[in-house]
Amino acid sequence: MPSFDAVLEPNLVEIRNGVDNCAKEVATRFDFKGTGAKVEQKGKEKDATIELTADSDFQLEQLENVLIDKMTKRKVELTYFDRDAKPEKLGGDKLKKVWKVRNGIPADLAKKIVAQVKDSKIKVQAGIQGDAVRVTGKDRDALQACIAHLKKAISDTPLSFNNFRD
Repeated sequence: MPSFDAVLEPNLVEIRNGVDNCAKEVATRFDFKGTGAKVEQKGKEKDATIELTADSDFQLEQLENVLIDKMTKRKVELTYFDRDAKPEKLGGDKLKKVWKVRNGIPADLAKKIVAQVKDSKIKVQAGIQGDAVRVTGKDRDALQACIAHLKKAISDTPLSFNNFRD
């Protein structure tokens, strides 16, 4: 039976390149000279995070703006990141903020995708398979209609569709 997988997989290489470009710009910018401002990526695959460290709220905000600029230039969607964390205080005046990289579909989003597929009245079935949602149907046209429906219905998350089989 034809099927495809709906997944949430960021391009980790482009994220690494964006972080590296941001770190280079921070090292050369005049307003960051002599400060403790830095950006680094920690972890791999599932538990990847980006740590931003700065001396003040203003610097942390500027650091975030530089990182956002570098990510958009590399065509990495910002919805791959959980950026809602509050800055935490380190020793002295230093602040640290952690962006989590979203990789893999969480259970609540997977349930939402399955519900959307069922509500669409397209003749396909959806099932949660670990970090992905597998959708199967009788013909490829129904699967393509389902992909179009999911792109429209779940626009706040950058879903990708792979493993399309006939």
